[in-house]
Amino acid sequence: MAEHGELVSTNDTALDSARAGDPGRLWITAASQTGGRGRNGRSWTSHPGNLFASLLLIDPAPPRRAPELGFVASIALAQALREVLGDGPAVKIKWPNDILGNGAKVAGILLESAPVAQGLACVAGIGVNCASHPDGPLLYKTNDLSAIAGREVTPGMVLEPLAAFMAHWLGVWSQPAGFETIRAEWLTLAAGQGEKIRVTRPKDAVEGVFKTIDATGRLLLQQDLNEIAIDAGDVFLLPPGAAPQLMRTN
Repeated sequence: MAEHGELVSTNDTALDSARAGDPGRLWITAASQTGGRGRNGRSWTSHPGNLFASLLLIDPAPPRRAPELGFVASIALAQALREVLGDGPAVKIKWPNDILGNGAKVAGILLESAPVAQGLACVAGIGVNCASHPDGPLLYKTNDLSAIAGREVTPGMVLEPLAAFMAHWLGVWSQPAGFETIRAEWLTLAAGQGEKIRVTRPKDAVEGVFKTIDATGRLLLQQDLNEIAIDAGDVFLLPPGAAPQLMRTN
């Protein structure tokens, strides 16, 4: 474990550690970040009191399977938050790896990788809203763990079970057919499965019923008689009764 005060980004520091020869299985945390980022180049608000952590792994899987790490990390994070919050609040995973608490985003995961001398450095960057959450115009509704729990939730309270669950699920993932087990567990935690959702992609947006994820983690969307396999996009859960339709955003 490498703990820091202020960093530009825990992911950047993790990759720098890999380039310096670190063998991996290293957690890096920061009290705050000046350049935190989320998926698709978005910034990640990094106020003190929230959790900013990155796990560095070297060659955790063949390169073609590296994206599966996001599903491993999201299961571990969702289970850690369920342990912290108890049985009351509903904690779910929104594809591919956002964590929802009572329907609002409370955590996110950013995967990054780079070739280094030891092999492929893979980093799972994890941000959790423990004490506060961003406000203003946002893509999604957000919340924080302390507000949901009605008591103080600190980064340390999240990191301890998170590290334990990550170690467990990394072990499962490393077994033969490990991703089949990961996929099955992920689906038990999935938000919106069997319901109507909207997925925005770089050039369009599609609506349909979230059927499942396939053996590679792609989201399968049912649209009338058509099944659409989606590699990447932003998922929005739709209210009951919304009629699926195809839309273009460009």
